[in-house]
Amino acid sequence: MKKLLILTLAAMAGCDTANNQQAGGSDPILSLIDKDNHWYQSAAQQIEHKRAIAKSIQNQQGAAKNIILFVGDGMSLTTVTASRIFGGQQQGLTGEENNLSFDYFPFSGLAKTYAVDTQVPDSASTMTAIISGIKTNAGIVGIAEPVSRGECTTQMGNEVISALDLAELGGLSTGIVTTARVTHATPAATYAKSPDRDWEDPSAMPQQAIDSGCVDIASQLIQYQASLNARYVGADTNGIEVVMGGGRRHFLPAATSSEGQQTQGGFSGNRTDGRNLIAEWKALYPEGLFMDSRADFDKANFDSAQQVFGLFNRSHMRFDADRNTKKIKEPSLSEMTDKAIGVLSQNPKGFFLMVEAGRIDHAHHAGNAFNALSDTIELSKAVDVALEATSVEDTLIIVTADHGHVFTMAGYPKRGNPILGKVIAAGETEPTLADDGLPYTTLGYANGRGHRHLAEEADADKAYDKPVSPGRNSLNEVDTTQPGFFQEALVPLESETHSGEDVPIYALGPGAHLISGSNEQTIIFHAINHAGGLLSKARQALKN
Repeated sequence: MKKLLILTLAAMAGCDTANNQQAGGSDPILSLIDKDNHWYQSAAQQIEHKRAIAKSIQNQQGAAKNIILFVGDGMSLTTVTASRIFGGQQQGLTGEENNLSFDYFPFSGLAKTYAVDTQVPDSASTMTAIISGIKTNAGIVGIAEPVSRGECTTQMGNEVISALDLAELGGLSTGIVTTARVTHATPAATYAKSPDRDWEDPSAMPQQAIDSGCVDIASQLIQYQASLNARYVGADTNGIEVVMGGGRRHFLPAATSSEGQQTQGGFSGNRTDGRNLIAEWKALYPEGLFMDSRADFDKANFDSAQQVFGLFNRSHMRFDADRNTKKIKEPSLSEMTDKAIGVLSQNPKGFFLMVEAGRIDHAHHAGNAFNALSDTIELSKAVDVALEATSVEDTLIIVTADHGHVFTMAGYPKRGNPILGKVIAAGETEPTLADDGLPYTTLGYANGRGHRHLAEEADADKAYDKPVSPGRNSLNEVDTTQPGFFQEALVPLESETHSGEDVPIYALGPGAHLISGSNEQTIIFHAINHAGGLLSKARQALKN
């Protein structure tokens, strides 16, 4: 937060503040205010902080050279609040006074997340709205609402253009970083057009869809440059410069007895068409940098790289806490963000980068708050990396979520009570008991798999190894702050669900002022387009 602190100190030293302090000495009303009060001082400094940043923001169209969109998948407002407290408590604070990096952004608003056909959405519909400015039906990626999910014949002519498409057409460098599979719904919406988010490779597609000409999402990623150039007359793009995440299985052929066991560095995949898309990518970009391990990442020369493709897990990458606890050899979200910005910054025209903390969502689905909060804190670190590597004068940074989760924070715990702990009321030392005589936790879920206790296990996916266990359980002898504690859930389901409430949007940099109030989720695309002048740049490039 170096730049923000400098701006804050500069503003606090300004003449307006000095004048206000001088006036307070003689004004009978202002003299009654306890200016030495911690809460008063903190809020006053925050106002000056926001004023200073706002003065530096360029509002005209096209003022942003660079655009970075951070998506905390499933990062509800409750997730933000609980993560803020959790992060503070990890630093020895009571927690509530702590801030995540994007809490300091001067502009924020809310986004309505509903899909065209559902009150509670999925990531495919919400990310399509965010990245393309058009709401669509649940389960659909990069296609407008007339399409029916899973019906290939309805796709033609309903494809939408994304901010990443426009950036590519306009000559900017582009990048995708995620801890989920790179073919998963959120990253897929930036580059793919598919009537079903599950069509990550041909093994998940009905033969009718393949025969009708629909293309799996992994193939669309590899063929992106050629497809975009073919779609728009006059286009001469050079492809997505940086792609890093998980999902290796969707790029490799399935091993058979006749094909042998090894297809790419000892790995086999899911593809039923026999194609090795990693080999195809290498053929397309012979000077490109491909990585499938932490060792590759650590030794890579990113300074000279022009095309980067990293697939660090067969499926999704590991939860950040699991990665740290077990010393799993995968790069972190903040490390990938740092390297991506370094590569993309080589383009003097600027860049567009989408960064997704994809596993916040997966931890919530499993009913494990520990990992959801831990991955949100890692997202905050990635935002900090972006702040240090860019300038507020020419870079728009937006942090948002695609949707929320049925995740609650309640019960009147005292200040500083462990956010993952049992509720202990102010002035008490023992947990508060519910009417059934049992203690309960501050954090919980309205539905899902329910309570289980796996002690120090930091892999939330282990929840699926045990049966659904809804309702109340005796937590008297359970340490609920351990990574492997899964909160209780009211309604029994195989997986906890998304929620339908609004989600936060935070913005800093040129065009950030457009993010305020309560909005359709589609406003994010339009703010990005205005700030970067993406449509104008794309049109100009196609004319030339």
